[in-house]
Order: sequence, then structure tokens, then C-alpha cells
Amino acid sequence: MTNLPNIDSVSARRHFMASSAMSVGSLAMAWMNQQEAKANPQQPNLEPLSFDTLPKQPHHPPKAKAMISLWMQGGPSHHDMFDPKPEMVKHDGEDFPDEIKYDDAANASSKIFASPWKFSPQGECGMELSELIPHTGSIADEICLIRSTKTGVNNHGQSIRALQTGRITAGRPSLGSWLTYGLGSEADNLPAFLALIDPGQLPVMGVENWSNGWLPSVYQGTVIRPTEPRILDLTPPAHLKGKAQARALEFLEQLNEQHRAQRPGQHDLQARIASYQLAAKMQVAATDAMDLSQESRATQEMYGMHEKETADYGSRCLIARRLIERGVRFVQVYTANQLWDSHGGIIKGLPAACRKVDRPSAALVRDLKQRGLLDSTVVHWGGEMGRLPVVQNDAGRAKYGRDHNTHGFSMWVAGGGFKAGHVHGKTDEWGHKAIEDVVNHFDYHATLLHLFGLDHEQLTFHRANRDQTLTDGQPGQVIPGLLA
Repeated sequence: MTNLPNIDSVSARRHFMASSAMSVGSLAMAWMNQQEAKANPQQPNLEPLSFDTLPKQPHHPPKAKAMISLWMQGGPSHHDMFDPKPEMVKHDGEDFPDEIKYDDAANASSKIFASPWKFSPQGECGMELSELIPHTGSIADEICLIRSTKTGVNNHGQSIRALQTGRITAGRPSLGSWLTYGLGSEADNLPAFLALIDPGQLPVMGVENWSNGWLPSVYQGTVIRPTEPRILDLTPPAHLKGKAQARALEFLEQLNEQHRAQRPGQHDLQARIASYQLAAKMQVAATDAMDLSQESRATQEMYGMHEKETADYGSRCLIARRLIERGVRFVQVYTANQLWDSHGGIIKGLPAACRKVDRPSAALVRDLKQRGLLDSTVVHWGGEMGRLPVVQNDAGRAKYGRDHNTHGFSMWVAGGGFKAGHVHGKTDEWGHKAIEDVVNHFDYHATLLHLFGLDHEQLTFHRANRDQTLTDGQPGQVIPGLLA
């Protein structure tokens, strides 16, 4: 008689196989993962797991500690403000004798357009400047006028990126982000990098101008609104002020720290938590920094705060001074979208733009100097391009304009180790192309970082298997002729 298996033992084996099926699969998966890990060992972390804006040591002793950039979006006409050309006066209205690159060929002409405004020497240095900018003329002995700036890309967006981020491609960190990444901030109760936007509208490229790009989010610029309240939701409601808010914030900080500790390396999360902590400190610090009633009547008048044309820009320039006075590293003050984009109506439009910013810009330089801050603060004034030497929109003189020109244009810098009362470089006889002591955007960045104590090749962020820099492999060089 054949022996039959015990019914109970058969049921037990079937039950074991059924209940263990998923476990066996899990064991197999774990073994496969182990073999893959051996073949592809985990890469070590090549960057810190956390980032902050605490003060950091530069590569070498710096001249500059802070920067205020007065950003003239649209392309101020160097022909009419900074770069007089007697040859153009001689040949006004004649055909341009050389090749010229237009951005808007449909509305272009080849008719030479000499500046309708007079130039004269200013200051002890004898810098020739236009009658359009008399207040800038009054600080000629403090500024370094660069007449040979070049990006070489005629569109607004690409040239803005070149000067703001180092390359014409999108997605890169802005200059303010690089400076705060490299040096941190002296202020622990205000953002390290602030963008003071115009009440008209955002500048071209919008938030790209103050973006952190692929740097950690903690280095992104913070926007200050042009009207009150300049920072939304900064003041707590009455029933939450004092001890109630302090206890709530203390408890929230404990919860956030537990949450962060469980998620190492999540830089956006770290930046968000840091921004909440900073916001609490800003309730007092930011309100104080932007309270211009603390300034004397004489200071307010110097900035033009009591005149309609200059009140807005003057207020923002004064806020910029108050911010860097409190340890903020980088402040950028913007004009409205395309304010300086003089394709037509330049004879009326350019004087209006100059009246808006000339007095406040000069006041900022004078104010910093009288407070002993100019030696350690860079003030930059300029946009992404200049204009062409020929008429655009040749439909009557009142409609004359100038097209884009990025091959040779002007901007000025002051303080922070730049040479004062100095004109650097030159364009050709038509103001079309930079031909002497050319300052490419990457040269400007290399020089600027040098004054902040940073080597543009050593200030790196490791990304995509290589060390990224502001100048990004371009042949940027420190320009000795710009240095004091």
C-alpha cells in the first residue's frame, strides 16, 4: 500500500509558499540592489549639505564690502550722455560711411544722427558729459566712466543676462547671488540681496534679474515693492504681537528643525525655513531700514524726494543706502521696463528719463562719501546696451530714435576701489564699436569680484561634474586701468 503524504503537512507547505511569495521577491530585489551598488558605488557628497548667508572670508583682502547697482534697463544712449563725437557733428545727416549692424532693420536708416545736446568738461578731471546729466557732472571726480563696455549681443534679453549672470543663456545665477554665495552678509536681520523694483513694471527678464539660478535658493534676491507696504505681511496683527508671537515662532522653529533634520541636502527646504526665521527678524529691521522719515529734510531734498520727477527713484536710492549701511551685501535699484529703449521720440523721451534718475544717482554717491561708506561700497550705473549713431524711425525729427548697440557703450562705477575721476577706453569716431581698452562683460565681472576679494576662477560651485563660475571659462581678466 502506497504511503500518502500527511494532509496537514501538505497544507502547511502550501500556506508557507503562498504567504512568503512577496518576501521571496523582496529578498531577490534586495540581492539585485546589492549587486548594483557594488558595481556603481555611491558618489560622495561634493557640496555642503547646508548653505547660509553668514559672513565668509574672501580669497584676498577686499576693497569693497557692498554694492548698489543702479540698473537702467533698456539701453541708455551713450552718444547723448557720456561719449561726445565731434566727427558726428561734422557729418550730421549724411550717410554712415561704414558697415553697421541693426537690430530692427525694418525701421533703420543710414543717416548719421549727431547728439542734439551739448557736452562740456566736468570736475577737476575734465570729464566730458552731457547737459542732460548735470548732477552726474557734479560727481565727475568720484566716478570711473567706462566708454568701452561690450557684450556683443544686440537683443535686450541676452545682453541683460550677459551683464547680470555672466552668459547669454537662461537659468544662471545673478551677480548678487554670486556675491552673497561667496561672501555672505554682515546683516543677520535683513536679506543679503535685495531688488528694489520700479512702480511702472518689472524690468525685461523679470525675476531672472535677481534669480539664484542653480545656486542654492538661499542666495536668491528678495524683492522690495515700490510702494507701501514695501514688504507684504511683515507686520503681525495686534493680537499676535509680543509674547504670543515669540512663543509661536519658537515652537515653529522646533518643528521646522525636526523636519529639516530628516531631509538633509534639500536646499529649497532649508532656504524656506531660513526665510521664515529671517522674516521674523525683519519685522523690526526692515521696517526701520525703509522708514525714510528718520532722514533729515536736507538729505531727503538731496535725493529729490519732494519733487514729482525724482521722488520715487530718489526714495529707492535712499533706501539702498540705508540697507547697505545695515550690512546688506548687494542692492539693485531698477528703472521701469524699457525706460531707456529709445527707438523713437528720443528728443523728448531721453531728457525725461535722465530727470528721473540723474539727481538721485548723484545724491547716492555724495551721501555715501560724506558718511565714509563710498570707499567700501561700489556704485554701478548702467544698462545692458547703448545706441547706434544713426537715425531709427526717420519720420521727422520729433520721431527720431536710435537702435540697439552692444558693441561699444558706456556705464560708470564709483567707490569700492575703482579709479575716481577717470575715463576708461574709447569707441570709434562714430561711437559704434569699442576699439581701445575694451571691457567685455566678463572682464567687468572679473574686476568687480577682485575688488570684493574674490578670484573669479576660484569662486566656484560644483554642478554637473564641474566647477561652475560667474565668468564660466570666458577669458575674463582683471582690468588694472579701472583700479584706484
